[in-house]
Amino acid sequence: MIDSLAALVGLGAQDPAFWMPLALMVIFFAVLVAGVLLDGFDIGVGCVSLVAPTALRPRMLSLLSPWRDANEFWLFLGIGLLAAAFPYAWSQTLGRLYLPLSLLGLGTLLRSVCFEWRFRAPVEQQGRWQFGFGAGAVLVAFSHGYLLARVAVAYQVGAGYTGFAVLMGICAVAVYGLLGAAWLMMREAGELRVRAVGWARRTLRWSAVGAVGISVVLDFSNAGVFLKWGDGDHWLAVGLVWGALLLCFVLTEMTLQRMIAHSYRASALPYALVLVIVLLLLGGLAYSFFPYVVLDEVTLWDAAAPVATLRLVLSATVIAFPVALIFNLWVYWRMLGRSRPPSPPDFRG
Repeated sequence: MIDSLAALVGLGAQDPAFWMPLALMVIFFAVLVAGVLLDGFDIGVGCVSLVAPTALRPRMLSLLSPWRDANEFWLFLGIGLLAAAFPYAWSQTLGRLYLPLSLLGLGTLLRSVCFEWRFRAPVEQQGRWQFGFGAGAVLVAFSHGYLLARVAVAYQVGAGYTGFAVLMGICAVAVYGLLGAAWLMMREAGELRVRAVGWARRTLRWSAVGAVGISVVLDFSNAGVFLKWGDGDHWLAVGLVWGALLLCFVLTEMTLQRMIAHSYRASALPYALVLVIVLLLLGGLAYSFFPYVVLDEVTLWDAAAPVATLRLVLSATVIAFPVALIFNLWVYWRMLGRSRPPSPPDFRG
């Protein structure tokens, strides 16, 4: 398969001009997945905090404190890697995605500033900064959905395309809200878990609408993607993907329904199911777009930097990746399971 792909682009499989862009795109996709999953519960908690009772918001944000700095790492790493390894894709995308990228930058800035200033503000003003953090999270989530929709319809303009982008932005807020609510159910007990079950049930259906909507529109607006998924040799894989996706949505709904009567029980199952849903969607999108960076216009080899630059970027990545992996394993390993209060200080001795 690799040899056939290399032949299609007129390069040898051992040629650095072929395998270096491919390797860096795999790394970029891994960073993208990590950002969506690990920063995703952060964004989701921020989104649902806007509808949470005022008394619960400080606790919700305090749960995020151990991972806030690490969560911001993924966005900057992904942008830096994409800019360094695939600079020729920027000219094709920046102008077309000006609005969602601007919303993404504004939302990221708002989240970071409001989260830090919440600690430093007087008590009577902390509610405003908590609201600002939630508003920033909604902007970030909405920008992700809007950006994906614009890419899926090949940047076509018109009222219908804009409406679809807005709908996907709303669905993206729902997906992140579902991820955040499921994480809260795993971490907390009491009233917060009860309310998180309700938030998850409301966002689950909108998440399903988004998953179906982006898949259908991407397939029917692009002949290449439609043929890739509609090829007779792939019917089994298509059936398995959609079957797994449907099963995860149904199991999530059933689990949430059960948790209404047993909300005092800790459960990581909804969070695990939501992770599988997100991974299936991201995997399907990656398969649909490959090998393009700009769908039907710019392949990853067309967008790649010169080999000398790619060698430098790949060398830096090989050195930095183990360090980043160890750091993030150390930081994130406690994000699973029930939250634990800090141990009281030992004054003996």
